[in-house]
Amino acid sequence: MSSLLQGVNLYLIGMMGVGKTTVGRLLAKQLGYGFVDTDDVIVKAAGKSINQLFAQEGEAGFRQLESDVLAQVCAYTKLTIATGGGIVLRRENWGCLRHGLIVWVDVPLELLYSRLAEDTTRPLLQDADPKGKLRSLLEQRTPLYSQADLHIIVREEETPEDIANKVIEAIPSVLKSPNYHSREQNHSQ
Repeated sequence: MSSLLQGVNLYLIGMMGVGKTTVGRLLAKQLGYGFVDTDDVIVKAAGKSINQLFAQEGEAGFRQLESDVLAQVCAYTKLTIATGGGIVLRRENWGCLRHGLIVWVDVPLELLYSRLAEDTTRPLLQDADPKGKLRSLLEQRTPLYSQADLHIIVREEETPEDIANKVIEAIPSVLKSPNYHSREQNHSQ
């Protein structure tokens, strides 16, 4: 599989709480790739939690840090990269994402909400109506997420291993797709 990928990075996109980090680690192991979580890199570089960064820099400041980290990471190859849920919001980030294979990990709203209900570490969910906020974020981001090369829909009973296996099984279909190759050619011009 990794020979088929030829070192191309795998970018996992999707909402907070879908399991990008957990699945990303499993994929990296299966592919013999390195693993990077952009949120972890931001926290280490800033020396502050994501909540602190949102509080001090605002969402715009955080998004700029996220773009800076992505630009650095996309210079490397043979990486599986778990991105923040909002990385798709900035047009400039798509230039980096399109250098690799983009995988949308998609979890239905109800399942996502049940996973995140007790999570106090998500600044965008510090809201009087967290479920409504989650729904509106998902509605806003779905058209962007849908630009991914692969769309992996997660079912409640699936384990992270099942999801990683679904990604691995789907990769060859994308790499052989004329759309993926024409995108690559357009990108290199």
